[in-house]
Amino acid sequence: MDGLTNGGSSGIPARIALFIAFVTVSSSSSEERNERVAPIDLWGSKLASNFFGCSNSSGKFLDSSVTTQPDRYLIIVTSGGLNQQRTGIVDAVVAARILNATLVVPELDQRSFWKDSSNFSEIFDINWFISFLAKDVNIIKEPPEKGGKAVKPYKMRVPRKCTPKCYLNRVLPALLKKHVIRLTKYDYRLSNKLDKDLQKLRCRVNYHALRFTDPIQELGEKLIKRMREKSRHFIALHLRFEPDMLAFSGCYYGGGEKEKRELGSIRKRWKTLHIGDPEKGRRQGRCPLTPEEVGLMLRALGYKSDVHIYVASGEIYGGEDTLAPLKLLFPNYHTKETLSTEEELTPFLAHSSRMAAIDFIVCDGSDAFVTNNNGNMAKILVGRRRYFGHKRTIRPSAKQLYPLFMNRSNISWDAFSSQVQTIQKGFIGEPMEITPGRGEFHANPAACICEKTGIKSVVGSDSRSNRETVNSTEISNKPIGGPTYPIYTDEEADRPDTEDDPSGIGEMIDMEAEDDSLASRVDSVLEEILSD
Repeated sequence: MDGLTNGGSSGIPARIALFIAFVTVSSSSSEERNERVAPIDLWGSKLASNFFGCSNSSGKFLDSSVTTQPDRYLIIVTSGGLNQQRTGIVDAVVAARILNATLVVPELDQRSFWKDSSNFSEIFDINWFISFLAKDVNIIKEPPEKGGKAVKPYKMRVPRKCTPKCYLNRVLPALLKKHVIRLTKYDYRLSNKLDKDLQKLRCRVNYHALRFTDPIQELGEKLIKRMREKSRHFIALHLRFEPDMLAFSGCYYGGGEKEKRELGSIRKRWKTLHIGDPEKGRRQGRCPLTPEEVGLMLRALGYKSDVHIYVASGEIYGGEDTLAPLKLLFPNYHTKETLSTEEELTPFLAHSSRMAAIDFIVCDGSDAFVTNNNGNMAKILVGRRRYFGHKRTIRPSAKQLYPLFMNRSNISWDAFSSQVQTIQKGFIGEPMEITPGRGEFHANPAACICEKTGIKSVVGSDSRSNRETVNSTEISNKPIGGPTYPIYTDEEADRPDTEDDPSGIGEMIDMEAEDDSLASRVDSVLEEILSD
């Protein structure tokens, strides 16, 4: 693209305005043909009914009343934004189970870049969390006391991607000696690969035990209702395009000297940050798509201009000028601020995590969820939507789309649209897009997705029993009928850049490292900025 903010009085470069006009005319003239060849159902998967979420434990998974040992207490302190903290909470429950310990309700990060003073019970339903998991892990609200005073915990930090054996070797000896352990900066501190029962426990925590509080849930559901009053179907877009994120990524979006100067100024905050070839990240698919590119991708896939779109985002670099092409492509543009009244939103405004939770609910409730990034919210929603019926979920294959975007002025709209549809096969939320066991578990909870072979049951949201009571068949390693997409699977196209990377900036942060070398390479505040 040739600039984010330069251009005429409308803030839209002339070439972009002409191209959008071309999109409108071309897509209208070839509408019938495009609909005939469209490779996907825009609002759902035809194969989704063959699969279901299955997170009940096996008969070998003993009740917590049997496994929990006395005088073993685990306290964890989460890190980052709402969704990074969510991954920490999920893994904390599993870690407590591995250690046969009682878990103290996790402490949320109140000191990070996000500056949210909320505690666990102000975001999540704490009583439901404790009661739903009672058979899996014993959970208490406050740290243990001795002589009327809280026992001082022994502070530790475990390595990234610590395996069960790692917990037993590193944490258990200290737990047996000190009895109360406090694990700090608890994010991505548990291995991606666990046995099936522990993976299913992850799913029970993430998809069933973690409920938002009533005020948050009620406003989120109100906004979904208001979107549905406007249209039968709607898209939710999680749009990450903040100045800090772009500055750190080192990506260049064609904004000329103004962009280089502005983002370069932000980069000076991190003296150790090394930026190489600014075009390389874009070529390798490591940069978020621009709002314009997201809009063009969606129109090319077949979504028409009358579709209503809900956008969950923070500060957008370039402001309204950057958003203008997306709004021209999709004029029915909504946010939580435009859908809610001032009275409804005011109680949440000072709390970034609660605001993020509202966006999470609406995105989860959408008919099609789209993301331009690979951050924690995107990953969690991708996995959640797989678990609850493979709802349409579109993640750009950025590496393959980049050369197409760069060459779009030299090809017809029909050719552009056809190539986008071909590229995006394998990135739209269909079953079996990712081989079980590959990718980040929160985005691909394969151990918790089963194929129907008869009458099946999903864990009920009001169920207190987490034992497996149905005869289910786990998804096989082979897609039904073979692959239905011609270029890359998700893992082939994006794995080198994004797998297990909560920052969404794949080449910059090695989340597989078994130590905290990350802290010496990247400022911790920066990691928090990128986390959600």
